[in-house]
Amino acid sequence: MHAIKNVLILGSGTMGMQIGFLCAAAGHDVIIYDAFDQALVNAQDRLRKVADSLIAHNRVDQDQADKGILRIKFTSDAVLAGKNADLMNESVPEDPKLKAKVFSQFNKICPEHTLFTTNTSTLVPSMIADATGRPDRFAALHFHDCSITNIVDVMPHSGTSKQTLDTILGFCKSIKQYPIELKKEQHGYVFNTLLTELLGAALSLASGQVASYEDVDRAWMGIMRTHAGPFGIMDSIGLETVYKATDYWAAKTNNAKGKQNADFLKTFVEKGNLGMKTGKGFYQYPDPAFLKPDFLEGIH
Repeated sequence: MHAIKNVLILGSGTMGMQIGFLCAAAGHDVIIYDAFDQALVNAQDRLRKVADSLIAHNRVDQDQADKGILRIKFTSDAVLAGKNADLMNESVPEDPKLKAKVFSQFNKICPEHTLFTTNTSTLVPSMIADATGRPDRFAALHFHDCSITNIVDVMPHSGTSKQTLDTILGFCKSIKQYPIELKKEQHGYVFNTLLTELLGAALSLASGQVASYEDVDRAWMGIMRTHAGPFGIMDSIGLETVYKATDYWAAKTNNAKGKQNADFLKTFVEKGNLGMKTGKGFYQYPDPAFLKPDFLEGIH
């Protein structure tokens, strides 16, 4: 296996930016690719904010951040992005057909040794392994919010080679992330299996008009003593991502409640209110209501 020096990130959204910055801060040369030039412009504008957030949470220091920023390049040129990659991590929307198309495209561009990984939150690698053109060099490498945790999930499929798995596990440690290795495929990994149930229940309560989304968050925050509730969490993930995953599984399982939840999310997505990254989702940012003292006023 080649040493991993050059990292390619597909997708310049919230997670792509965090992952790319972490890799660069750890000493890797990073290219962030997006098919849309405006998305890249927006991403470059957000880069310093991503760095400052990770500094504030003690994930990197100022020197690592400054040097890391200089190691990141942005491009919409797929050939330029992929020609020297040692490892690629994909963070495009949760649509297996789209992911398969993107991997197939880059299989024709990237060197034979390039390891392909997906940051999918809800799918499993075997669903798109064949489309990568290199199933033995493919696995899921899933990051959470990098500002609050260094936990990552590594999920091989039955065709992933041991050498590929070992290299990915070593790469995780090189960027100071702790890998949770799954022994078999599981939609949602470990944490997201738990989280999906929470978010689905929260959406059902709000979409079914049982309680307002603010009160759902108050119930969770007030009892569990967390800094955010399910809807604040969804804002941080990105409502488009949550919507696509909810809609996909509702259609796949023919689940009426899931369809109701997807329709509820769709009203926010269609307005462009995608959460923290757009400044508005269920809450407005950078000062969301759930962080204000009066949000839990009277709850002890």
